[in-house]
Amino acid sequence: MKTVCLFLVNCTLITTLAFGQSSDEIEIRKLEKHWTELLDKGDTTSLLEIWSENYVVNNPNGKIVTPKDIVALMKSGHKFPAVKRIIENITFNQDIAIVMGKELQQPSNMNPNTEEWIPRRFTNVWIKNKNLWQLAARQSSKIVTD
Repeated sequence: MKTVCLFLVNCTLITTLAFGQSSDEIEIRKLEKHWTELLDKGDTTSLLEIWSENYVVNNPNGKIVTPKDIVALMKSGHKFPAVKRIIENITFNQDIAIVMGKELQQPSNMNPNTEEWIPRRFTNVWIKNKNLWQLAARQSSKIVTD
């Protein structure tokens, strides 16, 4: 019986190491989802906690914006369209996480049919500071199709 239990424990450990995600990767995936939800809710207070002090965005319109710009836009009544983010890769370099993938943005007419949403590519850069991950930079670009 001990042999069987030991075998099962070893199989679980090997499977976790081979296919599992690190605790940092799990945390980044949760944060990616969470900050998008906060943006959807317009929760600027919580967004300012997730964004680093020097957070910068190169938005799909080619404009570089900061938290000050984003918060002012949101407080003026702007509501960002819904976005569905598909993470394709997360790379870690010490205390930096680089997240890349595809996004689908709801068009301005708020069409719920995701087949008509606007495809974009994104890169988000997270920095771990005092054991807390914060979003430091973001690039989002529309995918141009011929």
